[in-house]
Amino acid sequence: MTGNIVARRYARALFALGAKSGVGELDKLGSDLAALAGALDAAPELGRIFRNPIITAGEKRNVILKLVEKYGVSATVRNFCLLLADKGRLDCLSDIQAFYGVLLDAEKGVIRGELMTAVELAEAKRAQVKAALEQQAGRKLELTFSVNKDILGGVVLKVGDRVLDASLRAQLGILKDNIKRGE
Repeated sequence: MTGNIVARRYARALFALGAKSGVGELDKLGSDLAALAGALDAAPELGRIFRNPIITAGEKRNVILKLVEKYGVSATVRNFCLLLADKGRLDCLSDIQAFYGVLLDAEKGVIRGELMTAVELAEAKRAQVKAALEQQAGRKLELTFSVNKDILGGVVLKVGDRVLDASLRAQLGILKDNIKRGE
């Protein structure tokens, strides 16, 4: 979703505005955007309203104002949303929030990833794996854990656009290919 050029530009602009006030403000803007984007995801009819060209910018402003009041977001995000309404870009809010999150992670030096295992890991093991990966990466790692019995054993680590597949299923596939080739 972060491939939207318009969303990237708006996210960068809001990020630059927040960066003038420091990391605390960046976090606040990010959480406000996340709340609004979550509301849009939870209520698809809002997205349809914002995408509908028949509904006027004034009506869209009224809808976003009610949403902003409900979630109690900062004045900066409120004004940003009103600007989006005036420019007819409220439908990009989820994409803007997604790219803003990427910018915020980069600013904080955080890497996001997913670790998939065949069985549920104990909390102590999760912490141990996360600490080892953070040490190896040299950066803070936000890791989500998931279980997929199809990998049979081992792990699959996805960080950014990289995938490390150390699963038993992948190893068996490699072995099968080697046997077919006669190696």
